[in-house]
Amino acid sequence: MWKSIEESLLFWIGEINGYVWGWPTLVLLVGTGIYLSLRLGFLQFRTLPYALKLAFSPKQDQKSKGDISHFQSLTTALAATIGTGNIAGVATAVATGGPGAVFWMWVTALFGMATKYAEAILAVKYRITNEKGEISGGPMYYLERGLGWKWLAVLFALFGSVAAFGIGNVVQSHSVAGALTQMSGDAIPSWATGLTLAVLTGLVLLGGIRSIGRMTAFLVPFMALFYVAGGLIIVALNVDQVPAALSLIFTDAFSGSAVAGGVLGQVIKMGVARGLFSNEAGLGSAPIAAAAAKTDHPGRQALVSMTGTFLDTIVVCTITGLTIVMTGTFDQGNLEGAQITVAAFNNVLPTIGGLIVSIGLVLFAYSTILGWSYYGEKCFTYLFSEKTYISILYRSIFVIAVFFGALQPIELVWTLSDTMNGLMALPNLVGLLLLSGVVASETRDFQEKLKLEQSQKQKQNQTA
Repeated sequence: MWKSIEESLLFWIGEINGYVWGWPTLVLLVGTGIYLSLRLGFLQFRTLPYALKLAFSPKQDQKSKGDISHFQSLTTALAATIGTGNIAGVATAVATGGPGAVFWMWVTALFGMATKYAEAILAVKYRITNEKGEISGGPMYYLERGLGWKWLAVLFALFGSVAAFGIGNVVQSHSVAGALTQMSGDAIPSWATGLTLAVLTGLVLLGGIRSIGRMTAFLVPFMALFYVAGGLIIVALNVDQVPAALSLIFTDAFSGSAVAGGVLGQVIKMGVARGLFSNEAGLGSAPIAAAAAKTDHPGRQALVSMTGTFLDTIVVCTITGLTIVMTGTFDQGNLEGAQITVAAFNNVLPTIGGLIVSIGLVLFAYSTILGWSYYGEKCFTYLFSEKTYISILYRSIFVIAVFFGALQPIELVWTLSDTMNGLMALPNLVGLLLLSGVVASETRDFQEKLKLEQSQKQKQNQTA
């Protein structure tokens, strides 16, 4: 009986998912990025060097209001976004949409940087300090305090709470269990992986956002550099094939001739959908971490948050996409998802290549669990209460879900969480569009502040 109910629920949620992630939502997501880019004068291109310098500067703001540093805020957001989508998601996009999908992922990211910037600036502006002295912020707060639409804020928090248990928990722990079982030749059982993950997650969650920030500040740079370095080795060993691969990516982006029966719409849709799935620009998740940053102005943290989309998609996803196109593994019909990326790396570095991808997948998935645990908790406590026992209850349930997620695939949870992810975007995009005037105003104010700072530095240098 339960199997029949599950199949029925899976069918109907799948139908809803098709509408939620259909063309209208994708157009709205990208369209919002284009609109904000125009309104902000393509700020993402003009300020990217300064934003990267700000994010990775050894001198982080420790005096301003907030719970974690700029860098820790960025790595917490990257922990949630750099995940299985960067390995399996990109592979699926290229296999289903063709090499041209990589180009449309780039386009999505470049405009998505403006969206991420706007999300963060609003998150910091409308954040609050709760009764425990911790910072709370994100779409639910700028929807309530900025727009005055409490009901829309509640909807966002509800969708975010559910999505966190799927895409940020069960799906990730199951991916790790599968990868380790495959790597070890069935020597590592799923229950052992689940238990280990649950314990490691629980130990980090005990300390809240500060503990998560410290762990992601260590883990994210290591895992990203590890995977990117492996990919660059693949590219370097086949550098003569890079021009042909790039040419195929650009030509297929406008012809759709490589796969999918030459359907250009499929190339664009897969590139846009997987790009958004990877960098989460517009979903409203990353600004929850941005709100916790120590910063003296919303615009400063917004620039740091913006770099997350650049690093996630333009850097990490490009490495995956380029290796897959260069080696031609996207056209092997017997492979799917992460298997395509494993085959691409193994094609150049037998055994070692697959090990790099598998280890990367494990680290990416674990970091995603940490990042989404914070997002889900903030959505959950917004709905019920900021009291300590509510946070402890949420964290306990989240850790238990990590264990059970590793034991068996839960397709219903995956489909439901994917749908909730799409539904998160809708109220968030409404907030971004209606509050775009506030974003523009805060941006002008910050630019004036920057000019003043630069002027003062010049005077100090001249005096010295």
